[in-house]
Amino acid sequence: MAKLLSGAHDRLISPVLIAGCVIILVSFAVRASFGLFQLPIALEFAWPREAFSLAIALQNLFWGIGQPMFGAFAERYGDRKAILVGGACYIVGLLLSAYATTPGQHQWLEILVGFGIAGTGFGVVLAVVGRATPARHRSMALGIATAAGSAGQIVGPPVAQVLMSQMPWQSVFLAFAGFILVSMLAVLFIRAPRAEPTAGGDESMGTVVRRALRDPSFACIFIGFFSCGYQLAFITAHFPAFITEMCGPVTPDSLVYLLGVTSASGLGAVSIALIGLFNIGGTLMAGWLGNRYSRKYLLATVYLLRTLVAGAFILTPITPESVVLFSIAMGSLWLATVPLTSGLVAHIYGLRYMGTLYGVVFFSHQLGGFLGVWLGGALYDIYRDYTLVWWIGVGVGALSALIHLPINERPWAQRGMAVAV
Repeated sequence: MAKLLSGAHDRLISPVLIAGCVIILVSFAVRASFGLFQLPIALEFAWPREAFSLAIALQNLFWGIGQPMFGAFAERYGDRKAILVGGACYIVGLLLSAYATTPGQHQWLEILVGFGIAGTGFGVVLAVVGRATPARHRSMALGIATAAGSAGQIVGPPVAQVLMSQMPWQSVFLAFAGFILVSMLAVLFIRAPRAEPTAGGDESMGTVVRRALRDPSFACIFIGFFSCGYQLAFITAHFPAFITEMCGPVTPDSLVYLLGVTSASGLGAVSIALIGLFNIGGTLMAGWLGNRYSRKYLLATVYLLRTLVAGAFILTPITPESVVLFSIAMGSLWLATVPLTSGLVAHIYGLRYMGTLYGVVFFSHQLGGFLGVWLGGALYDIYRDYTLVWWIGVGVGALSALIHLPINERPWAQRGMAVAV
């Protein structure tokens, strides 16, 4: 470890990495908590489940739309400016959401929150961390930054649950806006060198993006990331409500009761936190493995395991114990795809426009997220349960496991593609 902490040009831990982790941690702590507002808001206004589900779905969609936009903005005007603009969108969206009283108001404001997450999330921060880290440590650094999002998921839902037990949900939104504001101080430490041009010259962003869009491997990465967004967004938005309604009572003889969980609603918050806790180890392991083994095969394995875990969970009786086991298993695989996918993009297409290219790929992730959240609410209102949505997630997970296999992992430069076309 001493070797990693020394040397200005060959270290893993740096101020940029630490600052990036702080920004992602707070951003994801707030984002991971929106599912806990599902029932309180629906009950207060007597809305159907689809109303607030659509708001969260739009948040995910515009997070995806905003990701390549903020990536391009950062590469043209600077990382700090992009993160500050994202933070401003996040804060304003949360502040106004506290006073929203109609489904339409929440849905429009969650678009603003989605842009805020895009500016303070993986696309911009992972790109700057990647440029600030030597190649031999890059995959691990991306894993650490991604794990910070998991740490936010551990902290966010329990904090939101405690705050909502002490104050109205509107006040919790105001408190979250304050957390985002404080996290913006970390921008002072965001500084990374610009990526060097490729061997073929200083190509324009448009040239690189157009060529990537014609690459079959890029298409496979794009399509494969869809199921990740579908599964993650659906679980984040609907799992607390799903547990509250479907899980058996938490009785004194239950193992989770011994952990201090006394109600199904409390188990919902704990389950999201457990997913985040175990994802820290899973994400760090993915980053470590990504430095040593084929990323496409690692991604195929992660998606296959997710598919098996989701299928087994829905086929077995839903109990407090099965919820905990599912949270542990899914948490270990939760964001393991992010350092592998972002590392694959950087490895094949280079660092110069990594933020923009990863943002394009991430748009697919958020299309999946939009569909998972919206379908969760829409199909629940029709069938009064989430079973069909779960099985759709199992299907798209299996597709992602298969579609990563034909990816060509050789860098563009080695394929003779590092020239303008």
